[in-house]
Amino acid sequence: MNFPQIRMESTSAKIGIKISSPIQKIQQQPADLRIKQPKANLEIERTPSLLTIDQTEARADMDLKHISRRIEEFAQKGYEDWLTGLARVAQEGDDLMSIENGGNPILEHAKINSESPIYEFNIGFIPSVNSVKINYQPSSVKLNWQTHKPEIDIQVNKPYHQYIPGSVSVNLTQMPSLKIDFVGLHVDEKSKG
Repeated sequence: MNFPQIRMESTSAKIGIKISSPIQKIQQQPADLRIKQPKANLEIERTPSLLTIDQTEARADMDLKHISRRIEEFAQKGYEDWLTGLARVAQEGDDLMSIENGGNPILEHAKINSESPIYEFNIGFIPSVNSVKINYQPSSVKLNWQTHKPEIDIQVNKPYHQYIPGSVSVNLTQMPSLKIDFVGLHVDEKSKG
């Protein structure tokens, strides 16, 4: 026995998806930086050191005297000898004026004037101690400086930003369908009418 059958044939729908990825571009330029450093001002005042060595007396002790010093010493010695001689002659004159007081002044004067002078001498050092004079003045240094702050100029650059958003498009690539067939079903033509 044949039973009637229903046959269904379906086709599923197909969806198509197209995706465009987003694009993002970022560029950041470095900041513009200008630095200027003025030089520092430096002033130095210096007085040189001074060393003086005076060996005049040491050279004089060794009889190495300058001619002007010799002339001065000879003039002084001559003046002193003249004063000494003047005093001696005046004393001898006074002694002779008072001859009536007794004594023999002529004999005494002859004896004194004929004797050699007695010189005293002790141990001596040539040149004498501390005859070289040394004087030293150290140098002095004065520093004066002035610093300057650096001049800094900064210019910040904005970033470059470009953004293209992504997109999604959906479409129906295949339409759904349903097909229905009846098999083994007899339709009475009489009943139709």
